[in-house]
Amino acid sequence: MIRLSWTQPEDLVPHALVAAELDGRDTAGIRERWTAAGGSTLAPVSGATPEPASETLRDLAREVLTVLDALPDPEGLQLVEPDDLDAILAGAAPPALPEPGDTADRVLGAWLGRAAGCLLGKPVEKLPLEGIRAIAKSTGNWPLNGYFTEQGLDPAIAAQYPWNRRSRPTSLAENIDGMPEDDDLNFPLIALHLLERHGDGFTTDHVAQAWLDLLPGGRVFTAERIAYRNLLDGIEPEQAGRVRNPFRDWIGAQIRTDLYGWTRPGDPLGAACLAWTDARLSHGRNGLYGAMFAAAASAAAVAGAPVATVLETGLSVVPARSRYAVAIRYGIDMAASGLADEYAVDELHRAFGDMHWVHVLNNAALLAFALARGGGDFHRTITLAVSGGWDTDSVGATAGALTGAMTGAKALPAQWIEPLDDRLATSVPGFAGARFTALAARTLEVSR
Repeated sequence: MIRLSWTQPEDLVPHALVAAELDGRDTAGIRERWTAAGGSTLAPVSGATPEPASETLRDLAREVLTVLDALPDPEGLQLVEPDDLDAILAGAAPPALPEPGDTADRVLGAWLGRAAGCLLGKPVEKLPLEGIRAIAKSTGNWPLNGYFTEQGLDPAIAAQYPWNRRSRPTSLAENIDGMPEDDDLNFPLIALHLLERHGDGFTTDHVAQAWLDLLPGGRVFTAERIAYRNLLDGIEPEQAGRVRNPFRDWIGAQIRTDLYGWTRPGDPLGAACLAWTDARLSHGRNGLYGAMFAAAASAAAVAGAPVATVLETGLSVVPARSRYAVAIRYGIDMAASGLADEYAVDELHRAFGDMHWVHVLNNAALLAFALARGGGDFHRTITLAVSGGWDTDSVGATAGALTGAMTGAKALPAQWIEPLDDRLATSVPGFAGARFTALAARTLEVSR
């Protein structure tokens, strides 16, 4: 029996209830109806419960999801957190950025940095914060100073906190052989494909078609998987992310859009617009803002801006009163707090610990913290990002990409870059046997 994650109606309802309540919608009656019928309000962490619900409960789940979709926005929510591009960017005022220079080296640094940060986080994805710390301390790798290893790992700790099953064979220090496949790298490839095929005028329809052509359903997750399913059900791309999708405020869009900034050095508004066109296929509100933040910040990073300006640039394309902007500012403030790293991360988890580990807000706060406290130092930034928990590979990837662009490929530490061997494994058609140096050259080509 296959229990496909992030798609079973009965497993989506708990997430949808939480999403509605976070937006300030009244779900009391719907929640009571669901629980009275035997439905669970405990969201499965991995995306699917072990056993399917009865057909009666599954039918009710579909109805509940539709009813939740129809709940009106609380008064003022659209003013604070709009979905429309013009409304999002109404107050955008990016800071002055340096004249781009060394772009080729910075773009390659972004690709390599994204890979190294992602690879560092892969083995401990889904593990709780205490598990990450226990593993690292048991192997003499705390504070984090290199890729995770199981050499010297206490068997009791290994049993209590098992590695990510898919990543263990490819992502521990003792068995890294190039960059293994990961959605955090697949999506920049899709973005590159879109720009190579359609240029800057690509549409959300083009994004949808690229997914259907290049990505099997098993290679997308959470909001992307819902949108993919909706496309197959005949729902148009502009609506595919809005139907029975409780993950619109999760991190998926934020991991897709760095490349739009890499191709628009010094043009954060242009990069943010491309990111919005991509992200709206699957996300809304804070999910959109995460994508736009990452693209705009990337445009500043490849222009050679310092980290404070990179963060300011990312924030400049995000509605100032949105929850996303609040999370980013909280992370920056925590970096400046004077608390030791572990205590500062503990405070982040106290502030955002009730959110799912794939939500965009907790991960955005951690990203901002790692970038601000890392101060542009690649080693310090990616180790802070990953040791902070939650979506370790995705936050590590974005932090690594931004800091890699600021640093440039030539200055990246060999301990993180040499194991990549300039190779990326991927199942995305047209990119088999990809080398980062070749991908950087193609990225520069579409930016001209």
